[in-house]
Amino acid sequence: MLPAYHAALLRLPPPSKIQQQRIQQKFAHRIETGRQPKVHTAAHLCKLICYGNKDNLSAGIIIAGYDPVDGASVYQITQGGSLLKVPFALSGSGGTYIYGWMDSNFRPDMSRDEARTFIKRALAHAMARDGSSGGVIRTVVVSSEGADRDYTPGDALPFGPTGY
Repeated sequence: MLPAYHAALLRLPPPSKIQQQRIQQKFAHRIETGRQPKVHTAAHLCKLICYGNKDNLSAGIIIAGYDPVDGASVYQITQGGSLLKVPFALSGSGGTYIYGWMDSNFRPDMSRDEARTFIKRALAHAMARDGSSGGVIRTVVVSSEGADRDYTPGDALPFGPTGY
């Protein structure tokens, strides 16, 4: 199974020949060293693809993960192709509803359980306001131990359209 940031790379539009060469050069160190690339490397490669396709691609992309050099990292690629390292990132139609809530409640020192509860509450708030946001919550905590996945069905959300 591919690491999350490799899988994210596979979901992007096909790169141009020059971009393919850059990707091959960046990932050549894995063959030489036996180590996975850093999250920043994956984010930078995605940025190159997004910027190279900025006239044909309309998407904000989030790249997040863990590597032994930088630890946990979150990067956001804007629609114009800029790469930003951020403490957290929002995307999608429901994100606009919860920016203020996120700014007020985010703490960089949260435990794994606190972070998972925080994001479930944020997503439930967004889902309660946005009819296009999904009906379930899937979270993935990425750490040095790997990926820990969690699923919350719609009838177990912390908030709903009424009573939040």
